[in-house]
Amino acid sequence: MANYVRTLSAALLACGLSFNASADWTINKDTSALHFISTKNAQVTEVHQFDSFKGTLSDKGKLNVEVDLSSVNTAIDIRNKRMQEMLFNVSEFATANFEATLTKPMMQLKAGEVMNGKVDGILTLHGKAVPTAFAVTVSQVDADTLTVSTSAPTLIKAESFGLAQGVAALQKIAGLKSITTTVPVTFSVTLNR
Repeated sequence: MANYVRTLSAALLACGLSFNASADWTINKDTSALHFISTKNAQVTEVHQFDSFKGTLSDKGKLNVEVDLSSVNTAIDIRNKRMQEMLFNVSEFATANFEATLTKPMMQLKAGEVMNGKVDGILTLHGKAVPTAFAVTVSQVDADTLTVSTSAPTLIKAESFGLAQGVAALQKIAGLKSITTTVPVTFSVTLNR
C-alpha cells in the first residue's frame, strides 16, 4: 500500500509539474502598459496610452495581443472621443491585434536571465495587416513571471493602416498646423502563468 501511495503521489506531482510547464502565459493588466507619442504643430509632443489590452503567450512562443481601441487615453476626454470616432473608427474596427512568435531562446530563459532580441509579427489595425517588428528585452523573473518590454520605440506609420485621413480630420477639427503621421510605440508587459 505504501508503494502504491508513493507511486500515486509521484504521478500526481509529475502531472502537476508538466501542467505548469505547458501552461499559457497571460498578460497581467495591472502591471503592463502600452504607450504611443504624438507630435502636433511640429514641437508639442505628448505621451498617450491604451488603458485596456489583453494577450496570451503559449509555451511554444505564440503571442497574441488584442488592444481595445476605445480605451485610448490622451488625458483629454474630447480628444479621446475624436480619436475613437475619427481616427480609429471603433464602431467598425474595435481592436488592434498583434500576432508573433517569440524565438526559442526567449522561451527557454531560466529565472533571473535577461535577453535582448527582436519580435517580428503582424499588426492588424483599421482592417490592414502589416508586418511589424519590436526590439525587446525579455526577462524571466521566476518560473511563473516573464516581462517583455521595448528596448527602442517602434515607429507606426498612419499611412500603412489607412489612418492618414483620420489624422488630417483630427488636425482640421483641432485647428492645428500639423500632426505627425508617424507614431513611436512602446510597451512594458508582465506575463504570468
